[in-house]
Amino acid sequence: MSDLRKINIDGTEYELPGEYTLMQACEESGAEIPRFCYHERLSIAGNCRMCLVEWVGAPKPQASCALQLRDLRPNRDGTPPNIRTNSETVKKAREGVMEFLLINHPLDCPICDQGGECDLQDQAMAYGRDSSRFEENKRAVDDKHMGPLVNTVMTRCIQCTRCVRFITEVAGVPEIGLASRGEDAEITTYLEQSLTSEMSGNVIDLCPVGALTSKPYAFNARPWELDSVQSVDVMDAIGANIRVDSRTGRVLRILPVENDDINEEWISDKTRFVWDGLSRQRLDRPFIRRNGKLSPASWDEALALAAEKLSGDPEKIAAIAGDLCDAESMKALKDLMDGLGVKSLECRQDGAKLGGSDRRGYLFNTTIAGLEEADAILLIGTNPRFEAPLINTRIRKTWIAGDLEIGLIGEKSDLTYPYTHVGTSASDIAKFMKSNAGFAKVFKKAKKPVIIIGSGALVGEGGEAVLRACGELAKSCGVVRDDWNGFNVLHNAASRVAGLDMGFIPGEGGRDLQGILSAAASGDIETVYLLGADEIPTAKLEKAFVIYQGSHGDNGAHVADIILPGAAYTEKDGLYTNLEGRVQMGFAAVSPKGEAKPDWAIIRALSGHMKRELPYDSLEQLREKLMADLPVFAGIDYISDSEESGVFTPETLGSDGKISATNFSLPIDDFYMTNPIARASKVMAECSEVGSTAAIKEAAE
Repeated sequence: MSDLRKINIDGTEYELPGEYTLMQACEESGAEIPRFCYHERLSIAGNCRMCLVEWVGAPKPQASCALQLRDLRPNRDGTPPNIRTNSETVKKAREGVMEFLLINHPLDCPICDQGGECDLQDQAMAYGRDSSRFEENKRAVDDKHMGPLVNTVMTRCIQCTRCVRFITEVAGVPEIGLASRGEDAEITTYLEQSLTSEMSGNVIDLCPVGALTSKPYAFNARPWELDSVQSVDVMDAIGANIRVDSRTGRVLRILPVENDDINEEWISDKTRFVWDGLSRQRLDRPFIRRNGKLSPASWDEALALAAEKLSGDPEKIAAIAGDLCDAESMKALKDLMDGLGVKSLECRQDGAKLGGSDRRGYLFNTTIAGLEEADAILLIGTNPRFEAPLINTRIRKTWIAGDLEIGLIGEKSDLTYPYTHVGTSASDIAKFMKSNAGFAKVFKKAKKPVIIIGSGALVGEGGEAVLRACGELAKSCGVVRDDWNGFNVLHNAASRVAGLDMGFIPGEGGRDLQGILSAAASGDIETVYLLGADEIPTAKLEKAFVIYQGSHGDNGAHVADIILPGAAYTEKDGLYTNLEGRVQMGFAAVSPKGEAKPDWAIIRALSGHMKRELPYDSLEQLREKLMADLPVFAGIDYISDSEESGVFTPETLGSDGKISATNFSLPIDDFYMTNPIARASKVMAECSEVGSTAAIKEAAE
């Protein structure tokens, strides 16, 4: 802010930072500057010329997006430069630019999916002429193949290059480019191949015209027909802010909501396009297995039978919470199980050895936005590109902006940025700690080092030993200090942190995931309650009596003896804690399907059938108890302070044990098939069939 420059804009003098662009300065003064190619999160192209302003004394209008205040010289008499944003010169220049843009643009607004949300429509009305002097034939451009997600009508394209800059700079997969020059210029994918980026759908939002639109959403609705609700994404643990658009009780579109602390204004393709899975393979009424076959039942029948099966020996009962659960439903189930004396509770479907009294031992402590301060990052047993795409874009953003060095211990893959491959197994962590060469030397000298541990690295018998090794590494390298916490666990389940916060893990004498599965297979556990748990080897539960509560007919429902239909995340209000520990509130966009009900309400009704009524009759009362018992849930939309007692000491994490030399395995084999909603989605199935994940792995090798 020390480099302040004076400037006169529309007759008023301002003093603004010299690094401001002329466009930013004009908007700071309250003037509205139209633009097509400029975007705050992309590099400056300066090729649409719609943002022209008049610099008094200059021979021609100036592109305000590409000119900084420090580039403007004072007037000859020493007074600040004069900028006009509403003069007759500016008006004529903008009308001329708009006339050029519309020369070849087709007049197909009535059938264009961008209609009603089109920057070109809006700016043509505000800054365009009421007639055209162009009498020649319009040019036509062949549509391009961009895969199952992005629809193209390239004759509409105005060559703003936003899509090219996004896919190259943010997504890091340069698959779109501008070919040829002049009238022959075309936006195209190289070799007409499908886009392989897991962030490709964002080009739809960036396109200011109807050249790139959503292929699954095509011709479904007009924007003014939709009901919109802001909510939280549950496809991963990021907690991206989203807007759910629906019509007549059906979700038709999911879009990002800007939040600089979490997702900026991007979302992954799975988040954006999974909506068609919300209406497929749904559980819309209770079922009971009779004579080996599931048959429809009434709610009273299903709840009465469930109550009977849960009334036995608590040591022979277990409960597992799935990856998409809201905090209220897990709290209700935990309260019910605690009342029954059940100790075998589990929210870690992958079997990761995480938990404990200090939540900083399982949080993403640096925060997502805090990654931009890092100068060295060590990834351990993770591929953030598929486990948390928005964290991967943050890492890439930091790498582009500065001197960030990145190292990886784990399986090689294309992360969209260069890194040093340090090792492949847990044993390489100890070697890294002892080394003083290469990336290890860089990491130990870093001012703000960051360790990111994937949940896949903490799975299995050696998981606790890996966590301890990571804690010791963090201590030896100064990763955790009074002014900096670079110790991070990268979860991939939306419900995981909330489950750990409320202690939805085995109590004293209880069994963890592997213990539950083994005991169920041997007959030591007779009843298993699955709350949306589908990512476990359900074949091991065939001898047990399985109560499945969830929204989709997936793995858990296939082995269930009772099915209690629950609501999907777009059909209920709920609290979700993201991997940073940030509690966010999701809202219902549509009603539950058929006889399905919100999960907490099902568990409350079940407690009534068991004569053990839970002490709440409404969602508000449940939240009051949740926040009273666990104050960490009371801070909505911000990261609560960690435990006050003592200093965070990462070397106390996990436990001593033998470090395995086995290579780390990644928890996600197919990015598009990670949960029941995604597996029910036809669009996600098409993306999976394209084989993007496999192709990227092969390319990295």
